[in-house]
Amino acid sequence: MSQTTHSIIMVPPTDFCFNHETAQDNEFQQTPDSPHYLIKENALEEFNVMVNQLRDNHIEVLLLNKHHGEPEMPDAVFPNNWFCTRPDGTIDLFPMKTPNRQVEVRPQALEKLLTHNGYQVQKINDHRESNGAYLEGTGAMIFDHRHNKTYAAISERCDAELLAEYNALRDYETVSFNSASSNDAPFYHTNVMMSVGEQFAVICLDSIKAPKQRAHVEEQLKQSQKDIIDISLEQAEKHFCANLIQLRNKKNDPLIVLSESAYNAFTKEQKQKLEAHGKLVPCDIHTIESVGGGSARCMIAENFLPKQ
Repeated sequence: MSQTTHSIIMVPPTDFCFNHETAQDNEFQQTPDSPHYLIKENALEEFNVMVNQLRDNHIEVLLLNKHHGEPEMPDAVFPNNWFCTRPDGTIDLFPMKTPNRQVEVRPQALEKLLTHNGYQVQKINDHRESNGAYLEGTGAMIFDHRHNKTYAAISERCDAELLAEYNALRDYETVSFNSASSNDAPFYHTNVMMSVGEQFAVICLDSIKAPKQRAHVEEQLKQSQKDIIDISLEQAEKHFCANLIQLRNKKNDPLIVLSESAYNAFTKEQKQKLEAHGKLVPCDIHTIESVGGGSARCMIAENFLPKQ
């Protein structure tokens, strides 16, 4: 399976606001001091500019819009947590931790969007029956599709048993570990402290405190011949430097989508290393980042489905 795609799904932040339910274990959400309507307005503007930027770079962006009568979804702008797609035409649905994120899971609307745009949906696999355990998609799991590996930091949103079961179904090797932020709390999602591209990995090795686990993760990345870009806890936590994604556009050019905050926080040397793997596309999403506690990668769900 290819690591990158030219087609992605994004969800407009129609109900965007500070999500009190997810704030319980997401320490990167900041309580805003602006009024609610202004936060939403800013988030929508940032989102629209980002979509246009991606389209200008020849990425196909499919928008999964909210329909009348659907419940409030403050975090809908982060769709990569509830589903992922595969080249065999299947879609996997994942168990989400909080009730107001569980309502984001709209398989019929997603299937309709994809088939309407000429993609083939063979089957939807529902993994949500999970007895109160959670596995939040590509927030929890960082796939190295080229080498059939899944990297994952165990947390309330990444249950070790569910992770092992899912990887067994996919026939992927599990590389799991424990992470800790500077406040000594587990990272709520793996994709805040690491990302994997075709030939590189951005990772905050300092967040893996156990020396054996850290050595194992490094060894796995080296075995897969990844160019490792090691970032600091501050770069991961304050600037979302690991929350980026590599795509290939319709011309097959590699692109790396990240936030402006991440772009500005990378050192000159780190930036040069990253640029060797694709054109950097920084997006100004500061409202979404600070209030939502997620960044560019969280906003993008990859579409690997085959064309009809």
